[in-house]
Amino acid sequence: MSSPSTKPLPPPPLEGSARLWGTLALSAATFMNVLDTSIANVSLPAIAGDLGVSPTQGTWVITSFAVANAIAVPLTGWLSQRFGQVRLFVASVTLFVIASLLCGLAPNMATLIAFRALQGFVAGPMIPLSQSLLLSSYPRALAGLAMAMWSMTTLIAPVMGPLLGGWITDNMTWPWIFYINVPVGIAAVAVTWGIFRHRESERRKLPIDSMGLALLVIWVAAMQVMLDIGKEHDWFESPWVVACAIVALVGFLTFMIWERGEKHPVVDLTLFKIRNFWAGALATSVGYGLFFGNVVLLPLWLQQYMGYTATQAGMVLAPVGLLALVLSPVVGKNIAKVDPRRFATFAFLVFALVLWMRSNFSTQADIATIMVPTIIQGIAMAFFFIPLVTITLSEITPDRIPSASGLSNFMRITAGAIGTSISTTLWERRATLHHAQLTEGLHQGNIAAVQTLQGLQASGLSPEQALGQVERMVSQQAFMLAANDIFYASAVLFLLLIPLVWLAHPTKASAGSADAAAGAH
Repeated sequence: MSSPSTKPLPPPPLEGSARLWGTLALSAATFMNVLDTSIANVSLPAIAGDLGVSPTQGTWVITSFAVANAIAVPLTGWLSQRFGQVRLFVASVTLFVIASLLCGLAPNMATLIAFRALQGFVAGPMIPLSQSLLLSSYPRALAGLAMAMWSMTTLIAPVMGPLLGGWITDNMTWPWIFYINVPVGIAAVAVTWGIFRHRESERRKLPIDSMGLALLVIWVAAMQVMLDIGKEHDWFESPWVVACAIVALVGFLTFMIWERGEKHPVVDLTLFKIRNFWAGALATSVGYGLFFGNVVLLPLWLQQYMGYTATQAGMVLAPVGLLALVLSPVVGKNIAKVDPRRFATFAFLVFALVLWMRSNFSTQADIATIMVPTIIQGIAMAFFFIPLVTITLSEITPDRIPSASGLSNFMRITAGAIGTSISTTLWERRATLHHAQLTEGLHQGNIAAVQTLQGLQASGLSPEQALGQVERMVSQQAFMLAANDIFYASAVLFLLLIPLVWLAHPTKASAGSADAAAGAH
């Protein structure tokens, strides 16, 4: 492990209005970034239709952003050392605004995908650096509160994305999902530069690890493409998916070997020698993967098999942020007094409870029944991010915070993509199994089935129409049972994550991440 380089004392924490405005500017930039990971999802049909391509081709609008973002995030540590944290953050937000404007002006799909890739890449350093800059703005005793402020934006944005994207697409035109970033980004840049330009971190002209960078680009891009196209190509039945998997695996192994022997690696793998880092980052990643997989699955089920519109599904899911907003500052204020491992354990228990409740849903579930677990989930989210970030950064020296934050965020983002792919694939496969089992029962002189068919025909439907109606009911039931399976399995996995958290050393925010935060500049 490297020791912190000798440097002047860091500037003191910000006070009064400077701290308030600095927090708002950093949070706005983070919000804008996280929002763009989900805002385009509901607008894809409109974008694809307007640009004359199929919805399947339109998914590259999301994939291109995700691939480029996943490549850039772990580079944050190296880039911040070379250019300085403040300069890199301001440049990142500025370029993000320009890329957003270009996305809105894109005349065709190929151009839009290219600009989305640019937008994803320049967005990479924004989240890790917003963490680092925010922590440096607060005194050591308030480090937990700082993380609470930061986490609130990352909690609200994914929920707001589909709602805002749907509203803009319905009431304006799709380019406005990108144009709204322009005023927010300009304001964030102006305020951040005004407050933080005299608080620049030490810069070191490190040589470029070009081989490490090339290998990172290859294996991350191959993995992201595999995850994106896997489901529609039946995974490893497709030679294209198999090829991507092989490239990703070989690229990853080669990358690991190369970086271990590199004097100035593009990703600092020695961080994994620190117990709290790998335990915290792994718990965060797996927990986030489970959470995000279920966040994607629930609206899919509501829209495809429960007759909800995109806006209705969004409204049902929106209350998840209510308790998270209320409780995050409370967790932040008390994180220095309570072992973060206890808070994280509580979060996993609540997540398990929420998913167990969802595993008991039926096709007759009303809005209130669906909404109650969603509201409770807000409690888990408040106790999830802040303690786990505290654990992850608690043994990291100040000069390595951007590297550690970048690497842990990369793991989290990747786990989210993997969680989504696994949950949606398993959902469809379990639904096929349940459908076969339910259909089997219909062909054995099932009295209920016969009576249902007779009732439908008596209401005026033809035998074919009656059978079609029964088929729709069977499919609805099959996908409901499949969703229940995924929810139940996820609940069990959350319980199994608890021992992982307790592998970390006991820590207090004031002694660990707060120390690091105080000297982050």
